[in-house]
Amino acid sequence: METHQPPFQIIVPGRTFRYEATDASHETTFGQVEGLMVGEDVSLANFKFIIEKFLTKLFSEDVKFDFRPSYYPFVEPGVDVYMKWQNRELEVAGAGMVHPEVFRAVGYDPYKTQGFAFGFGLNRLAMIKYKIPDIRLFNSGDLRFIRQF
Repeated sequence: METHQPPFQIIVPGRTFRYEATDASHETTFGQVEGLMVGEDVSLANFKFIIEKFLTKLFSEDVKFDFRPSYYPFVEPGVDVYMKWQNRELEVAGAGMVHPEVFRAVGYDPYKTQGFAFGFGLNRLAMIKYKIPDIRLFNSGDLRFIRQF
């Protein structure tokens, strides 16, 4: 945001590193795509529409997902996006409206500028789409797994 003036949209793919215990749905490193849309009339409704379009194109028109309130220090309100995976709910994205203090920090007028930010876990989306039972398979080096794709 320091090098752009509103309105703008940005999509940034990359690798994410986390210090956490691993299990079938958690890994210390994973692919993520982050997005940011900033402008005068950007709303949570815009975010919801874009996420719904993305998920229905990636999966199908009848894909099931849910938005739930969440906390992230740089957005207000914050939401998580959940989808069904192996008979349970799996968080696939964190998001929300960019906090006014973030806009102030980069010199934008928070009374004129709004925006939303999101981060989708690519490995988790692939797990759901291809029915992969364990996120750790992505980094396992197991050729039987890799050759499926």
